[in-house]
Amino acid sequence: MNGPHDLGGQMGFGPVAPEIDEPVFHADWERRALGVTIATGAFGAWTIDESRHARESLHPATYYSASYYEIWIRALEVLLARHDFVSFDELEAGHSISQGATPKRVLASGDVAAVLAKGAPCDREVSTPPRFRPGDRVRTINEHPPGHTRLPRYARDKLGVIEAVRENFVFPDTNAHGRGEAPQRVYTVCFDGRELWGQGADPALTVSIDAWESYLEPA
Repeated sequence: MNGPHDLGGQMGFGPVAPEIDEPVFHADWERRALGVTIATGAFGAWTIDESRHARESLHPATYYSASYYEIWIRALEVLLARHDFVSFDELEAGHSISQGATPKRVLASGDVAAVLAKGAPCDREVSTPPRFRPGDRVRTINEHPPGHTRLPRYARDKLGVIEAVRENFVFPDTNAHGRGEAPQRVYTVCFDGRELWGQGADPALTVSIDAWESYLEPA
C-alpha cells in the first residue's frame, strides 16, 4: 500500500539528519516497547509481515508525529485488539476488563537470548527454476495494492537489470494477510538513478533493490 512509511523520493520532509552517537534507546520506555513487542510477537498470532502492515496502516497524521518506538506500540495495540488479546476499551482504561485470547506460547525470560539468536528464517524451497538471470533487463510492475507490498513506490514501472539471483523467500504480500507464505525467488535489481529520479539525478547514481519475482516482467 502507499502508506505513510513509503517515503523514498518524496519531497517536503527535509534532509535526513543522522544523530551523532545515537543511543540504542532514548528513554527507558523505548526499551520496554521493544521488549513488549518481542514478547507478544512470540504469541504466534501474527507474522512479521502483518506487523509491518499494521505500522504502515497507521493514519499519516499519527505516523508522522510519532517516534520510532511509538509507531511500534501504536501498531501493537492494533494487533493485540485484532487477535482478541485485549479490547480497545481495555487499552483506553489501562487495565484488564475481561478474559482475552490465550497465546499459543509465552516467551519465558530465560529463553529470550536463545530465541533471538535463533531468529525466524524466512527462506523456503520452491520447485521452479529462476525466471531471470544476471544481466537480464526487467521492468517492475505498476501496481498500487491496498495491502502490504515490499516493492517501493519509487521503483514501480521502472526499467532495471538483474544484478543477482537470490534464494526463495516467503512472499510478504500474501503472508501479511493470512493468505499463506507463497514463497518466491528474490532478485537484486539495479536501476539507473535517472530512471528512478529523472534527468536531474546524478548520472553516476545507481540504486539496487531486492524484488520478489512476481514484481518483475521481462523488458
